[in-house]
Amino acid sequence: ALELIDFKNALEQFHDLVEKMIIQKTKERSGLYTKDDDEIDYVKFYRTIRTLFGPAVKDQDVQTFFSKVMSNPEERPEWPEIFGCFTGESVGMSSPSKENMIFLVSEKQQITHSVVKRKDVIKGIVKVPLLHFTVTASQKGVLTVFNKKRKSFFSYSFYFHQAPTWINGCDFLPNLKYVVAVTESTVILWDYKPKETQSDGFVIKPMKNCMLCVCTVTMADDLAKDTILMGDDRGYIYLLTITSDDFIMKQSKDREESQFKALDSESFDIPKRKLHDDWVGKIRYFSSLKCFGSCSTDSNNSFILDDIKRLEDHLPVKEFSVPKGVNAFTYCGKANVIVTGG
Repeated sequence: ALELIDFKNALEQFHDLVEKMIIQKTKERSGLYTKDDDEIDYVKFYRTIRTLFGPAVKDQDVQTFFSKVMSNPEERPEWPEIFGCFTGESVGMSSPSKENMIFLVSEKQQITHSVVKRKDVIKGIVKVPLLHFTVTASQKGVLTVFNKKRKSFFSYSFYFHQAPTWINGCDFLPNLKYVVAVTESTVILWDYKPKETQSDGFVIKPMKNCMLCVCTVTMADDLAKDTILMGDDRGYIYLLTITSDDFIMKQSKDREESQFKALDSESFDIPKRKLHDDWVGKIRYFSSLKCFGSCSTDSNNSFILDDIKRLEDHLPVKEFSVPKGVNAFTYCGKANVIVTGG
């Protein structure tokens, strides 16, 4: 507690120092500043930072922060930058990460393989710890599985084989061993496992609304099925259960240009419930709580946390309201808290 109080006091003094620097630089530009003993140059700034934070800051971060303030005082940097956060690192740096008295920053690893092309962005990243996988989905339809254990990766460019559409989210089906992704009007099930032939999978279509996010409901009661939750652009939450038999029984007569076979969405029982009055930005299932969480920019029903049974019985749900809604959230089991960001 004492260390926390000391850090808060140091941080207040740091903010005062930066404010004086901004006023000084502003006066210099307007020609109203006259040098005196209170002038803050780099040497004085450096010594003050060392007094406030000690060895927790690096020389290069102090220099970078000082240069940012002096070059553009209108857009002041955030205080974590003085500790090296938010700043780029050299690709060649491979020294082991050291503990910092303020932050614990793990060493970063860069993936050099280019899995997306220019003007494309990653829309979803999911870790699968048991299989040492990391699954990514790009907006323009590149699904990729990175295998950390084997130090390899394999991907499928869905965009090039289907009608152009954006992928909005992805997850992994642990029982069926498929990658699931949602687009504006379809649900993609990709059989990522490498074969002698090309990758294949299934597409559930058409979905009436635009699917914006997806997550897996992790349950180990049945190894032959997986359950997923989805959110759309009208505030609805969907509950979809997929079994291995569905891949055989519910195939559509429509032929796809690729190896992806079509599954008729009308043949699935997909309970849904309108829980938000705006887009569903994110959805997750917390197995330790046996609840799902969903968020929206809706100011009235900003965050929902309840049992997935509420999607079928339509009983009141536990909701949380925030002005202008919630954009992101996460759960920490160790502290037993949920944190939201608006």
